[in-house]
Amino acid sequence: MPEGLIALNSECINNLDLSPAQTVIEKLLNDGAIASCEQQLRFEIDYLRDPTDPRELSEIPEVRLWFIRLDACYPWMPFLLDWKAGELARYTAMLVPHQFNRTEGIQYNPEALEIFVMQKVFVLTNWLKSQGIPSQSRSQSMAQLLGYELDSAFFDLIQ
Repeated sequence: MPEGLIALNSECINNLDLSPAQTVIEKLLNDGAIASCEQQLRFEIDYLRDPTDPRELSEIPEVRLWFIRLDACYPWMPFLLDWKAGELARYTAMLVPHQFNRTEGIQYNPEALEIFVMQKVFVLTNWLKSQGIPSQSRSQSMAQLLGYELDSAFFDLIQ
């Protein structure tokens, strides 16, 4: 398996088995390589379903539950996700209620997205600081990618 790829299958999802992610993340933590893997991780999800099932993966309760469990263990996971490849948007869809629009794509519930973004900003700011990694620009970039502008003065309140 290529480095930076977390492969998930139906068995691990249905059993809420986080070991594919834990193996990758714990190795990074143990090697002290967490900072060098910023925005490097991707998920490859192979979830068996009926070929006529029109749902996106983020609409399947079992898949969402697996990601909720992952987020509970690694709430700073957005730091590691490959944002350019769409992993942050997909991860957010796993955790935030949304609908799909054929012309406009994913439409997050606005209040739920705002709560998610702010919670992640608080988590990332604290976690990055504990890792000795500058946090403000990273947190601002994540929020901006999800449609929120955070003023620098906001970070003075939470530092």
